[in-house]
Amino acid sequence: MRFFNTEGPNRPELHYTIPPLTRWDLDAVLELIEQQKYFLLHAPRQTGKTSCLLALMDRLNQEGRYRAVYANLEIAQTAREDLARGMRAICGALSGAARLAFGDARLLDWANAALAEYGPDGMLNGLLARWAEASDRPLVLLLDEVDALVGDTLLSLLRQLRAGYTQRPAHFPSTIVLCGVRDLRDYRIVAASEASPITGGSAFNVKAKSLRLGDFARDEVIALLQEHTRETGQAFTDDALAQVWTLTQGQPWLVNALAYRACFDLPAGRDRTQPISVDLIDEAKEQMILERVTHLDQLAHKLEEPRVRHIIEPMLAGRALGDVPTQDIDYLTDLGLLRQDGTGGVIVANPIYREVLPRTLALTPQASLPRIAPSWLTPDGHLDPKALLEAFLAFWRQHGEPLLRSAPYHEIAPHLVLMAFLHRVVNGAGTIEREYAIGMGRMDLCLRYGHQTLGLELKVWRDGEPDPLSEGLTQLDAYLAGLGLDTGWLVIFDRRTGQPRINQRTTANDTTSPAGRTISVVRA
Repeated sequence: MRFFNTEGPNRPELHYTIPPLTRWDLDAVLELIEQQKYFLLHAPRQTGKTSCLLALMDRLNQEGRYRAVYANLEIAQTAREDLARGMRAICGALSGAARLAFGDARLLDWANAALAEYGPDGMLNGLLARWAEASDRPLVLLLDEVDALVGDTLLSLLRQLRAGYTQRPAHFPSTIVLCGVRDLRDYRIVAASEASPITGGSAFNVKAKSLRLGDFARDEVIALLQEHTRETGQAFTDDALAQVWTLTQGQPWLVNALAYRACFDLPAGRDRTQPISVDLIDEAKEQMILERVTHLDQLAHKLEEPRVRHIIEPMLAGRALGDVPTQDIDYLTDLGLLRQDGTGGVIVANPIYREVLPRTLALTPQASLPRIAPSWLTPDGHLDPKALLEAFLAFWRQHGEPLLRSAPYHEIAPHLVLMAFLHRVVNGAGTIEREYAIGMGRMDLCLRYGHQTLGLELKVWRDGEPDPLSEGLTQLDAYLAGLGLDTGWLVIFDRRTGQPRINQRTTANDTTSPAGRTISVVRA
């Protein structure tokens, strides 16, 4: 029985599969190969790049006009500035790939001869020249994980490929495709971070195009999920199909991971006589986030990078980005953290990532929380919003000041501490949903616990700005209307200089919003 794939390239005999080559503009790719171009393919991790390259290799070899070889160069990453070691690793990967694809065992000897004759700076060039000259068909090389390389190894690879370009196709590969997460424009940054900047112009200025592999379209998501239905007879409800698309926005790994967990991990989902419901999809999503599965953990790790922080921190705070370099926005887009919103702006790529980012940042404050008795629960286990407000005020007055220092992003430290407190409240028995965006001026939270739903809006009062109360009440009205609620919290964090200590300035009172809702205004 096949299943949804979350590890490595797709194998159609094992995995539900969207035909990889349908995800490209295949005609454009084949035209580039016909024109003997060198080009790039890039996309975020676990979006199907390797599956596409392997499918392209198979197609080209079956057609018989080219000799296409796929090789993963990540093995050379640890070489860094050790050029000889890096080139040996790259040539070794190519030798192994040729032996696997065509049974050609000559490349290793050719590589050693090239190293002896030209040294590490010409070893790859010499190997590729010999290989192309001995091939009965033009060579097409599909080189994966190229942007994993750093320092002199990366620099020499690019320069040797450029040096041989004019000898193609008789004396050098006809086409070379470089594949990775980043576009070529960012290779320069990677090398510079290792104190080996690429200078004197581009080291790969023969690049014809840079192609980006996109996420699944909505109809591709549905087609993939329906592979399971055809195989097992187990259907997805219409709401479940819609929710998978909504939560993932077509990110391939997320689609597969959600569906695998719902269909194969959760006990209710393993009953093939019952459809996969939207509740199962939501349960799968929550488990993935709580467990910090590898894909999400790797993504969250990027939050430590300064150029990621410079964009994500103001976004979480609802502020404008300011003077952020365009290449930093491009970098986050290449990583898959952000996407274009259709109006020229950028937003977090999908609701799961939108949930993961602030939740990850709140982990340290959450781990720093003192033991808190659940005084917000009624005797029968329901959430009491008034008791919750009193508990938060007491917590904030006593612990807010020191906990702010534990937050990794200073600008949104109060938000992170409040979210850490709320995570302790729900404690796996409820959920917290977040809405935030560049220029939104706030963060909205929706806490769901059993049948109780609480809507909160978080705003910051900064130096030189007016009291955000009036604006906040109007904004909160709109948010609560969307949730169908008549009450909510407006939390205003006073970050102006010269204010009394938190335990002295924290207050709460009820007021009426412009739409007549009862709002608890917390000034913290």
